[in-house]
Parts: sequence; C-alpha cells; structure tokens
Amino acid sequence: LEVLPRRKLDYRGQALEELDVDALIARRPQLALIDELAHSNVAGARHLKRWQDVMEVLDAGIDVLTTLNIQHIESLNDVIARITGVRVQETVPDEVLERTDEIEVIDLPPEELIDRLHQGKVYRAGSIGRALDNFFTKPNLTALRELALRTAASRVDDEMVRLMRANALVGPWPTQERILVCINESPVAKALVRAGKRMADRAGIPWIAATVVTTRHEGLPDAARQLTTQALQLAETLGAEVVTLHADRGAAEELLNFARARNASRLVIGRPRRKGLFGLWREPVADRLLDAATDFEVTIVAGDIRPSASPPSAPAEAIGLTWQSLAAGIGGAAIATLIALPIDLLHLVPPPSLVVIYLVAVLFVGARYGLLPAIATSVLCFLAHNFFYTAPRYTFTIQSAEDVVGIVLFLIGALFTGSLAGRLRAQVATMRANQRRTAMLYDFAQKVAAKSELDDVLYAGAYHVAATLGCQSLILMPGKTGELEQVQGYPTIEEDLDPRALAAAQWAFTKNEAAGAGTATLPTSPWMFVPLAGATLIGVVGLQFKDARHGNDPEVRRLIQAVEDQVAVAIERTRMAADLADMRVEAEGEKLRTALLNSLSHDLRTPLVSVIGALSGLADEAVSAEGRRELADTGLEEAKRLDRYVQNLLNMTRLEYGALKPRRTAVD
Repeated sequence: LEVLPRRKLDYRGQALEELDVDALIARRPQLALIDELAHSNVAGARHLKRWQDVMEVLDAGIDVLTTLNIQHIESLNDVIARITGVRVQETVPDEVLERTDEIEVIDLPPEELIDRLHQGKVYRAGSIGRALDNFFTKPNLTALRELALRTAASRVDDEMVRLMRANALVGPWPTQERILVCINESPVAKALVRAGKRMADRAGIPWIAATVVTTRHEGLPDAARQLTTQALQLAETLGAEVVTLHADRGAAEELLNFARARNASRLVIGRPRRKGLFGLWREPVADRLLDAATDFEVTIVAGDIRPSASPPSAPAEAIGLTWQSLAAGIGGAAIATLIALPIDLLHLVPPPSLVVIYLVAVLFVGARYGLLPAIATSVLCFLAHNFFYTAPRYTFTIQSAEDVVGIVLFLIGALFTGSLAGRLRAQVATMRANQRRTAMLYDFAQKVAAKSELDDVLYAGAYHVAATLGCQSLILMPGKTGELEQVQGYPTIEEDLDPRALAAAQWAFTKNEAAGAGTATLPTSPWMFVPLAGATLIGVVGLQFKDARHGNDPEVRRLIQAVEDQVAVAIERTRMAADLADMRVEAEGEKLRTALLNSLSHDLRTPLVSVIGALSGLADEAVSAEGRRELADTGLEEAKRLDRYVQNLLNMTRLEYGALKPRRTAVD
C-alpha cells in the first residue's frame, strides 16, 4: 500500500510528524487508512484532534478506515473511569461514531491481549510494565471487552430500527419525548452530560442540556463558571440542544417550566451537594426539583465525590471580598459607631434603637459591593454595637436577656438587609447590562437606517460587534479575485494580519463554521472568526478577546451569533437597496428604450411610407410626367431624411461604446 508522507511540524525545538490532510485530499484516493482516531495533534496543526482531520477527509468524498479503542468514546468516559480508575483524556464525540457506515469489533480474550503486550506488539518495551499494572489488568480488560460488545450491539439495534422505519414496518416507535439534563457549576456537570447522552441513545429520543443564570451567577469564581461552560460545550459536542435560561431567582421553578414547555419527561440532575459555609445562601435546586417534579422521571447522578473532584477554591476577590469591600465594611461600621456616639451621650434615643444606624451602613455596603461584603459588614456592626452600646459596655458580654434577644434580632435583620441589598445590586447590574445591550442595538439600528453606503454600514457593524462583545473586531469579505479582504475593523484594520488568522478566516468562510482562537480548528490563531451569513454567505467576522477563553462561554457564543445576524441583515439590506436602485435605473432605461423605439418606429415609418407611395405612383402609367417628377423628388427627399435618421443612430451607438473619439483643437 502507498504510504502518504507525513507533514513535519516544529514543536518546542523538535520535529514531529502528523497527518498531511491537504496532501491526502489532493491525492484523492478512494479509501484512506488512518490509524488512531482519538489521537491529539501537535500544537500548530489545523485541528486539535485527528477525528476532525478524518471528518474533513470524509467531507472531501474520501472513504476512511480507522481504528478506535472503546475507552476513547466520549459518552463512556465516566464509565471507563469507574472501571479502570483512570480518566482518559483523548476522547471522540459520539456523533463521529454515528456517522460511520460500518463498525467491526476486534474481539480478543484478555489473556491473548496481555500476551501481545508482553511481546511488544502494542506498546514499546519501556512502557509495557506500566500499562499492565495500571490499565490493562485482566479484570479491566474483561469489563472493557463486555462494554465494547454492548456498544456494538446497541449500534446493531439502531440500524435495525432505521431499517424498519425505512421499510415502513410496524414497531413500537418512541414518542417525541425529551431528556432534560440540568447543569450548574457542580463538579459532576460533565458526568451529567455523559449520562444524559447514554440515556438518550438508549431511548432513541432527543435531549437538552440546560443551565439557569441567576443574579448569583456573576458572583461565582471563574473556576466554577468554567465548569458550567465546559459541560455545555461537551453537551453541544455530543449532539445536545444547549439552552441557557435566565431567572432572578427560583432556578428549580424555571427548569420545571422549561421542561414542561419542551415536553421533557425525564430530568437528569446531580446529587444534592453539601452546603458548607457559603452554601447557606445557595438555592437547593436539586432538593426543590425532587420535591416539585412529581410529573417527571428524575435520575440522580452521583458522579465522583472524592475530594479531588471538588472545584478549585476561589480567592477572596472571586466571591466579592476584595480589600476595597472589606475596607468599606470596616469603615461603615466605624462611621456608624461614631455617628451613634453623640446620640448615645445626649440620650436622644435608647441604646437598642442605635441598631438602625448600623443597618444603614450594612445596606450601603450591600448595595455598593454585593452580598458577601454586606454579610461581613453585618458581623462587624453586630460586634461594634455589642461592644460599645450593650451593657456591660466595652466587653462582648451580654447580661440582660432583653439585650440578648435584641442583639440577635439585629444580627438577623442585618444579614437579611445585607442579603436583599446584595441581590438588588446584582439585579441592577444585570438590568444595566441588558439596558446597555439594548441601547447599543437601538443605536446600531439608527446608524444603519441612516446609512446608505456599504462602507458606512460595515464600519457601524464593526463598531457594534466590538462594543457589544468587548473585543477587537474585523470584517472580511471576498474581493474581486475571490480572496478574503479586510473591509472594516474596530478600532482599526490590521495591516499585518497573522497568517494563522488568515488561514482561520479562509476556513471559516469556506466551511461556514467558526475557526481560530477558542475553537477546535486552527486554535493557535490569535483571532476567532465566525461566518457572516444571512440569506447567503457574505464574509466572516473576526473577534479578538483579551482572554481567549471568553469566547468559549456558551452565553457569549449565542451573543456572537445574535450580533453577527444583526450585522449580516444590515449588510444585506444595504445590498438590496443598492440592487433595487440598479433595478430602478434599469427599469427607467427600459422605459426610455421603449419610448425611443416607439419614436423611431414612427419617424422611420413616415419616410418609408412616403418612399413606398412615391415608388408606387411612379409605377402607375396613368401619372403624367410632371407628376412622376414630383413623386421622384418626394421619394428622394424622404429617402435622404431616412438616411439621416440611420446615420444618427449609428453615431449614437458609436458614442455609447467609445468608438467615436472627439478631435480636440485650440480655439479662441
């Protein structure tokens, strides 16, 4: 068999080899043998994974025969981890397997496979011992063998169902129900997604992965939000419909309303988590779903509950406890104490009534800095009031039962007030963000409505993208030669655009899919490019975020899609307006041509009628000689007039096509 030369890539000073996709497509064989489907490509390759190379080869019309181990199937990743104790990092989405035409199971007894390992037919001699001790033990191989046979059997069942449907055979077809996988920042989020995928495949029904964004979402640490983002990306890769819901509070109620609206009959949720210190203010979504979802089948996924599975701890800044907020809390408690001092010395109000001053301080800090700073301020104000204005003073001891009740009620009220102020601040921030986006959209619509030139619309579009998404933007469209050219950018067009970015832009335009930073195609590009498409493919939009991970957020992806659609519609409207103007000019020209032809037909017909009449009279022998002379003069005059008309028409045609050149001479 012919072996295709591999593409050499430089990686950290080493020359490594990868599949040369372009050379393979140029060679255009009928069948290509490509080993190790789950392989991760070297940084700098077009795609991150080899299975993406295979998809491109298939799209080029080339059949592929490849190999895949059972432990690399994405939806089985958690099952494999529980069996072997090893989390496999290189995985292949299930949709790749669904595209296969035929699957052949290479079934070997565990003893025979272990013997092949000892002979060095699987791994090099240096790594055989590790493989036999860690992964390829006989119990593991037995379980993996059974799992491979089950996976192949489920594939046979799917093929049988498709065959029966294609031939209109009667069968117990599944109804249009759906599985709803409820995702949050839990460490088991990915396990939920994989479990939902397996359940949907077994039942043969669609599935949805949904998360709820509340006012608390902005206060989550980056690590926690990244868990949700990665889980949603995994769900999208596995073929789920990904949905982000928004709610001020009551995430459980929002999920149930969405499930009923989408005819979801099964809910997949994670096991209720331990609340911990800050979990007291976290909504018990799982518990509320279990209580309220009486008309649903609920599946609880425990996932990996080992300590290593817990999300990274968040720094104080990530949960709102910055040094500014702590200073504001300490300062608020100190100012409240100083304000209360003269009031207490003058005995204007009883000492218990001074708590109102402290509540104002808590309310201010909560409204300015959020929930957790307000709680910290509540505790500080509680201690300050107890120390300075509760008998015995200047101690933390409380003698009177009434004072105990009062100080406890103050603490509860302060915590409640701080919580409300923090939530109010989060809601106001969300409303401001939504108002800002709405204002930008309105401003963009106004600017576009007032612009008639394509360049003005493109600049308005580039500015709208950059301002809405908080990034640099470029708009590239095909030029006269068909190559992509930068037509607008904000803050400016990139004069020396990185070759990797140009390759990503060309890929996004050719394949009509996102490429570049934050995607699985040409991820080394500093720019992300998304297709700019309306009714037709117009070009691509380039985005460069300060943090490339920002573009991976599903909410940002949906916002990118929305903004891109707005720009595409604006460009198409401008083009349609220009086309309409051209059509009007063409219609007016057609009217002028029609009028001209009507005029010409009249002007040409008149002399022709005269000539024909004169010639007919000459043919009549009864006409006198003088009459014949008059008829001849009339015919000659009309023929000359007709000749002038024809000559004028020829000169006009020559003028239109530039055949007639004026002779320029100097005159006084």
